Amino acid sequence: MDETLGTALRRWRDRLSPTDVGRTSRPGRRAVGLRREELAELAGLSVDYVVRLEQGRATSPSAQVVASLARALQLQPVERDHAYRLAGLLPPQEGTISTHVPAGVQRMLARLGEFPVGVFSADWTLLSWTPAWAVLLGDPSARSHDQRNLVRAVFAAGPSGLAAWPVLQDGDALDAALVADLRTALVAYPRDRGLLGLVEELRSTSAEFTRLWDEGAVGPHVSSRKTVVHPQVGEVVCDCDVLTVPGCDVRLVVYTVAAGSPDAEKLEFLRVTNGLRTDGPLPPGSGLFSTP
Repeated sequence: MDETLGTALRRWRDRLSPTDVGRTSRPGRRAVGLRREELAELAGLSVDYVVRLEQGRATSPSAQVVASLARALQLQPVERDHAYRLAGLLPPQEGTISTHVPAGVQRMLARLGEFPVGVFSADWTLLSWTPAWAVLLGDPSARSHDQRNLVRAVFAAGPSGLAAWPVLQDGDALDAALVADLRTALVAYPRDRGLLGLVEELRSTSAEFTRLWDEGAVGPHVSSRKTVVHPQVGEVVCDCDVLTVPGCDVRLVVYTVAAGSPDAEKLEFLRVTNGLRTDGPLPPGSGLFSTP
């Protein structure tokens, strides 16, 4: 009997432990792996839609839905490609930017619940984020895929970028670094239509982007200090670091504060008042491994 997407989703869901996605496996839990409700939340989908997919009543999921499910289920690249084919879609082609987040990175994020961490693709589109990221910078879940692109946001709105409130920083090193990154990505992914369209769009809408692009801007990412002006607690001074993952083209943007500092107290206050626990389930709408 030929395998269907529904049977594959159930098999992949059953093999995941709740602890793999940052949840506590409580005594008396009957589900072997993830519940449908948990998969739906992680993937940013409705429970009803996940049920219909597994039962074969939803037969034409979009590429974005399959990508989101692949991230939530922590599929390996070959498994992700198999999921695309079962859905009647072509897997992502070579020369195009991948939105796949490796399983190891996802497990690491699930255990970094206390830190604001965002995962970005090679064109600087936000793919997933920890609950603490949403608490510190605002929940990105209501933004569209295009609106989650950091480069587009920075050159349209300034240093605050994707944050829902002001983020202050010194200088414009970020602008040059982002332009340099896009130039590097264009060499690596010359056939990616989304990337080509993004560069064309920004050259037509932002004089500053055009200037930096035409000057051949270079600016490697370095650690920076940013001040988040949060509506609940005021200014929170953070160190911001960009980490790359060997073997895959994703970036982790990590915000940290000095232990025992007033900023640490403010961040802890935000976590507590927003119901975040590092040893418990993610709150609804957290966005971790969310649909782009």
